[in-house]
Amino acid sequence: MKRNQTLMRKVFHIVSFILALTTLSGCFFSSSEVNRWILTPEGATSFSLSRDGRFALLHSAKQGILLWDLQQNKKLADFGSQDPHHNTVMSSSISDNNRFAITATAQNFAVWDLAWGKSDGLWSLSDGVIRDVDIANNGQHVVLALSNGKALYIDLGTGRRLEFLAHQEKVNSVAVSANGQYVLSGGNDYFAYLWDTRSGQIIHTFEHTSRINRVALQRDGKLAMTADGGNDIFIWDLQTGKKQVALSIRLRQQNLSSARFSDDGTMLATGTPSRRVELWDTTTGKNIGRWEAAPLQDARPPSAVVYDVAITPSGQVVSGTSAGIAQTWTTD
Repeated sequence: MKRNQTLMRKVFHIVSFILALTTLSGCFFSSSEVNRWILTPEGATSFSLSRDGRFALLHSAKQGILLWDLQQNKKLADFGSQDPHHNTVMSSSISDNNRFAITATAQNFAVWDLAWGKSDGLWSLSDGVIRDVDIANNGQHVVLALSNGKALYIDLGTGRRLEFLAHQEKVNSVAVSANGQYVLSGGNDYFAYLWDTRSGQIIHTFEHTSRINRVALQRDGKLAMTADGGNDIFIWDLQTGKKQVALSIRLRQQNLSSARFSDDGTMLATGTPSRRVELWDTTTGKNIGRWEAAPLQDARPPSAVVYDVAITPSGQVVSGTSAGIAQTWTTD
């Protein structure tokens, strides 16, 4: 009899634990997926979205570089390999006006005219590994985050190069303003800098207590975001250089793999290497949406890096992941 009571108590505790986990999971993640596009079933090594979430530029080892119109569910261009050696594209970005894009392997980068579906050139580097890239609206101003501690700005039209040398360690993330005049860079030295590409002068300095792995600029130049490998994600007022808010993070060690402001700067979408997609209020720092991206098919354990996020004009969140999948989410 006593043995049966002990067994029943164990069963009760196990069932209660499972119910608690289910409840917590339901509280953390929303199930409001609006749409899903499986673009490269074999997975992607890079994935970039346009600012409005309509276009997707991604690379897979099997299919090369592809451009998709998600709104029409149509492949617009098949660019193939970036270089003759079929090197893996590890980072990419679409300009704010959707006209141009940049893709990069560890040692070279290419610029693409998306309107005409053609390459505008291929350039190689020899003094560092490319860790991140961004491109301005004119398709000529590009910025690269390098492993040698440099943030490199290049005007492809004139050939002018500006090496930003303030960082003391690897530069992990860069963002360039739409007009190409300002860059936000963050690195392993715990610092992020907003600097002028015409003079190389630092405008604002943002300090963290651990390595900065992701930065983002609001398109009107009003706000910036910096995120480190610990638990700090800050929104900064670029008019004053002061911290506007710290996001209310629930989980420890929440690294970001992607981030983007809404056009008006009132919201910030973020993605993590562990499939998490979230939406934040940039005034209060509070979370207003949480979702879990679909994993790579047959992956064990289920996994996907959220390479990019975007916010549509209607306020929906779009994510693109290493699973080669784009998804749209809503808070409604």
